[in-house]
Amino acid sequence: MENNLIEVKNLSFGYSKDKLLFDNLSFTLQKGQIKAIVGQSGAGKSTLFELILGNLKPIEGSIGCVRVSEVFQDPYSSFHPSYTILNQIEDVASTDELKTHLDVLNLDYELLLKLPHELSGGQLQRASILRAILMKPEVLLLDEPTSALDNVIQLEVMHSLIKKLDDIGMLLITHDLELAKWCADEIIQI
Repeated sequence: MENNLIEVKNLSFGYSKDKLLFDNLSFTLQKGQIKAIVGQSGAGKSTLFELILGNLKPIEGSIGCVRVSEVFQDPYSSFHPSYTILNQIEDVASTDELKTHLDVLNLDYELLLKLPHELSGGQLQRASILRAILMKPEVLLLDEPTSALDNVIQLEVMHSLIKKLDDIGMLLITHDLELAKWCADEIIQI
């Protein structure tokens, strides 16, 4: 893989062999890059992330990947309902840099002491991004990470993520083609 954080080679996958979502898909992701995965609902964008994470196996081809964190589209499904947000962050990451990222993501520390259902969708999505960043991945997999945020917060969050590019690479799923054009080095249409 040399300088690549993700290397997808000749990937073919489908839930049935006669209807493939991907046929001979290849791409790489390097440190400092954002690549956007754009496509219709049901085209296989989230399935691609499941393949990268190793939760699904390709029919053909290979996927090489370094340490990743994922931000899911639905933040409510990515947090356990009966534990505080802070407990769930501490379970998987160091909180040494917590205060720095709280300011950038416009989150109050007190919100982290609450249960997931006590936060708005936008607050919970930003908490999900916070957790993913604190895990210190080499790659962030972002599945519609700003879809639950209003336009101003969406822009602030994307700017804060872009600032992290010195250290990592990002693969972004989005339906928002304008967002993809604005932030991505390459758009992969599926």
